[in-house]
Amino acid sequence: MYAIIDIETTGGSAQLEKITEIAVYLHDGNEITGEFVSLVNPERNIPYFITNLTGITNEMVENAPRFYEIAKKIIELTEGRTFVAHNARFDYSFIRQEYKSLGFNFKRSVLDTVALSRKLIPGHKSYSLGNICKDLNISINGRHRAAGDAFATVKLFEILISRDIEINGGRSPLLKNTRVSKLNPNLDVSKIDSIPDEPGIYYFYNDKRDLIYIGKSRNLQQRIATHLSNNSTNRAMEMRDLIADIDWETTGSELIALLKESYEIKINKPVYNRAQRRTGFQWAIFSFYDQNGYLNYRYGQINDNEVPVSVFTSKEKAKSKLGSLVEHYCLCQKLSGLYETEGACFHYQVGICKGACIGKESPLDYNERALKGIEEFVFARRNFFIIDKGHDQDERCAVKIVNGKYAGYGYFNINDMGFGLTAVHECIKPSKDNSDIQAILKQYLRSNKVEKIIEF
Repeated sequence: MYAIIDIETTGGSAQLEKITEIAVYLHDGNEITGEFVSLVNPERNIPYFITNLTGITNEMVENAPRFYEIAKKIIELTEGRTFVAHNARFDYSFIRQEYKSLGFNFKRSVLDTVALSRKLIPGHKSYSLGNICKDLNISINGRHRAAGDAFATVKLFEILISRDIEINGGRSPLLKNTRVSKLNPNLDVSKIDSIPDEPGIYYFYNDKRDLIYIGKSRNLQQRIATHLSNNSTNRAMEMRDLIADIDWETTGSELIALLKESYEIKINKPVYNRAQRRTGFQWAIFSFYDQNGYLNYRYGQINDNEVPVSVFTSKEKAKSKLGSLVEHYCLCQKLSGLYETEGACFHYQVGICKGACIGKESPLDYNERALKGIEEFVFARRNFFIIDKGHDQDERCAVKIVNGKYAGYGYFNINDMGFGLTAVHECIKPSKDNSDIQAILKQYLRSNKVEKIIEF
């Protein structure tokens, strides 16, 4: 049983924007069995560019019901049904946020027709609703209106069910709850429903209480549910059959989940985490001072004894980056591990190197340029806190970096008396740096927006 849903909104952020229209089509796997469509008064102005996209104006929603007035109806319609939508995270996050503002925890099993389409009908250039419907000759009567997009999603979903039947034979696995029958008989199925849809880490145990897997996710509920219904590989099914118990810990921030996952995998070495133990970053650039006081670089494979300046997925990438630093900052090839010689490097012989390799340039002058090479990397040689979300609106997490090295993390309450930088320092639980942590932090800061960075 399914509830196929589409919404229109005042913008793209579930935290900041509101729903302006909702359409729900009930479906039994064969046909539509009911429907509900309504404009929604968002209790705020609809931006001009949104009106241009959807055609929904402020005048149209002025006398429409507010979300709380239709909230009970949507609960009744979706109760016991799987929430289906195209790019489901968007629609589901908005609806959950609307209920959260009313003090209600809205939770449904979710199917995303984008992900299903990629799996069941691969090879399309785009899986946006407009493009995939065009490819499949599904007409959309009312693009960017809830009813039109939801009905198109219904037609797409029916094609996906048919395709699933062709692939699997007989009745489509989408139409039956086979998850429970495949699970370890010792697993308490009722426990699954209590898993929160928040960032955190999770632990899988076998029936001897051996820890067999540690994972992290921005949404624990969805990720664990994926594991428990995973038929993609023999290894995934083998692990699923062994899961006899589940534990989890929310972290508030995905960054903390990443850091905890990496640390605990290294400590516990679960049998199904072999891939994480062998990180893809196997090569690095290292720095050190020689006996004459010159800052040296070298590239090499990662080891447990040195913390790298930066990490790379291949020897070639590490060497190439080091070569670009040498050229950009006029560094010595010999002191950068790129030219083995007892005397002067090749660049000195052609007038590029200033002679640090044979003591002609002072360590003070040379190191001034060499340190700029380190500064190219995300946070080398700096002291700062990464401040991000905590478990609730009054809490924040802090990740501490000292001299470019990870020093630990902690949580603090922004309303505590005497709150200041001292309180942030005091909340930190010390932890050791390593190459994987460096890679996690640098990749996260490149790809995600955190609340703030505080230097100290």
